[in-house]
Amino acid sequence: MNDMPEILDTITYRISPPVSNAEMNKLFASAWEGFTESNFDNMLAHSLAYVCAYYGHELVGFVNLAWDGGIHAFLLDTTVHKEWQRRGIGYQLVQEAIRTATDNGIHWLHVDYEDHLEQFYLACGFSATKAGLRRLVKEA
Repeated sequence: MNDMPEILDTITYRISPPVSNAEMNKLFASAWEGFTESNFDNMLAHSLAYVCAYYGHELVGFVNLAWDGGIHAFLLDTTVHKEWQRRGIGYQLVQEAIRTATDNGIHWLHVDYEDHLEQFYLACGFSATKAGLRRLVKEA
């Protein structure tokens, strides 16, 4: 697509805007294989902040900035619409989340990711660390 730089210039990033479940479900369904419709209201209400990327009025990206109520925050659900992936939107979402975390006095920003996303998060300025994970609910 030859007009991609111009289109990316029109992407706007908003911190914690009102966003509907319909918009979130449409975005997540496009980006996550096997996604099932969810109610995002509770998650968004308990976030330190979240960042949304828009092309006009269309939600094309999202990242959640969860926190522990202190100096640690966590990036969750970095998501870019399937048609908009690999164009820098995810990177910019993370950078906006980093700025927002810094502005809110966060000292440590954590992110867990699958192996295939390591280069993306390293490019975003994160260091690879060891972490543990335990599933508490069995898959259906």
